[in-house]
Amino acid sequence: MKFSSRTKIVGALGLAGLVLVTLIMSPMLMTSFPSFISDGSLSGCEEITQADEPASEGATADIPPDYLALYQKFGKQVGVQWTILAAVGKRETDHGRSTLPGVQSGTNYAGAAGPMQFLVSTWGGAKRIPIPSEFNGYASDGDGDGWADIYNPADAILGAAKMLKRNGAPENVRRSLFVYNRAWWYVDQVEEIARKYAADGEVKVPPQADAGCDEPLIEAAPSGVVARILAYALDQRGKPYLWGGTGPDAFDCSGIIYMAYRSVGLTIPRTTFGQWPFGVKVPDGQEQPGDLVFFNAGPGTSADNPGHVGMVVSKGKMVEARCRLCGPIKVTSYRGRDAIVGFTRPLENSAVKEQLAKLTPVL
Repeated sequence: MKFSSRTKIVGALGLAGLVLVTLIMSPMLMTSFPSFISDGSLSGCEEITQADEPASEGATADIPPDYLALYQKFGKQVGVQWTILAAVGKRETDHGRSTLPGVQSGTNYAGAAGPMQFLVSTWGGAKRIPIPSEFNGYASDGDGDGWADIYNPADAILGAAKMLKRNGAPENVRRSLFVYNRAWWYVDQVEEIARKYAADGEVKVPPQADAGCDEPLIEAAPSGVVARILAYALDQRGKPYLWGGTGPDAFDCSGIIYMAYRSVGLTIPRTTFGQWPFGVKVPDGQEQPGDLVFFNAGPGTSADNPGHVGMVVSKGKMVEARCRLCGPIKVTSYRGRDAIVGFTRPLENSAVKEQLAKLTPVL
């Protein structure tokens, strides 16, 4: 299996063939550590309230009340199915009740620890990390005490939710679970548990790439040029992420924006690093469709050198090609996302204004 140059593989495979009832812990195999993690708003064209999915009688009987509350809280906050999150907790440590090594203290045979069985390297390099601080991993402070403690249920469950979201959930649950532990038998077991935890026996997936969720996005554009730019970008939903991609079959984050502007005859820089200084800066809250929103994300990026970009399609929402393991191009929420650097308006760049003046007769 090939991984991109940005992918770092850590961890170990769980023991194949372990049956669910033994609850023997299976360590995660992590890829592509994020340099920022969304604490997040729900991703998608519709604000799905994941926590409103009712729990089955079996779920309330099996899951300790404090754990159930945490699964539902962080499932909603991050935007993943709480039933999947809870099923991972069941499969890993029986919701923290397992007495095997590595649950309450220490690590198991593969170096995994805590109720959600994070590898220490995956967590962030230490079992307990002060928040805020700089680290690569999923360490999270779920209870607000200023520490990301791998053994703390609130911290571990929030971290697991972020990991699942980063790797494809909620729209591609099986991929996100496979990244959590690279064994398809594990994925099948977790999905089976999740269905039993759902009152209706289903693991629901929000319609994030559905054109029917557009509302009047294009009709509400501030100009005909912006409407055409948005139309091109939105038409790419469902296509995969590809580093350096400019279509027509796949794009990276800046590639889809570059081509959307090019579709109306406008030339802007190709890369995120070039797009950030190109557009006129727009104050937070004054952004509008067609503007760009930038994030401090990825190796070598900083507050004034952002590494990820999306295109605003409406207040609080953007279309983005996020990463190879983050699911297809889709409309997501940027409100609540960590490390927003700022907004820019390429159409206010002097060179673009000149291009627009020449194109006005045909636009």
